[in-house]
Amino acid sequence: MIHFVLLISRQGKVRLTKWYSPYSQKERSKVIRELSGMIISRAPKQCNFVEWRGYKVVYKRYASLFFCMCIDQDDNELEVLEIIHHFVEILDRYFGSVCELDLIFNFHKAYYILDEILIAGELQESSKKTVARLIAAQAWNNFSLS
Repeated sequence: MIHFVLLISRQGKVRLTKWYSPYSQKERSKVIRELSGMIISRAPKQCNFVEWRGYKVVYKRYASLFFCMCIDQDDNELEVLEIIHHFVEILDRYFGSVCELDLIFNFHKAYYILDEILIAGELQESSKKTVARLIAAQAWNNFSLS
């Protein structure tokens, strides 16, 4: 199970968070502070898996953003790397080469895409075409309501 998703910039700014396990606001701040410091300071050649508080954190850097997911010890790290890559590919398809500014100014769309892919910390939809179709339908509904 994925416990949370974090998107962190190279400067340590949080660009997106999604929590699938209960954490208080104080705990969330502490988790973000710990993980952002730990992940940003790692060398590019180091492994993309980090043991942390009895969990594993899987991360991947794309341009200036670190995409991080915290999983249980017995979950498959490579599968989570694929989920991260799947999310990035869908963001790229939607935004046309996604960048940090796209996530800052269109964060609600990024959350919508993430919610189409993951539900309750589990992979919901693995088809990029299906997610793209659902996103297009949602965009059309929002457009026709305006």
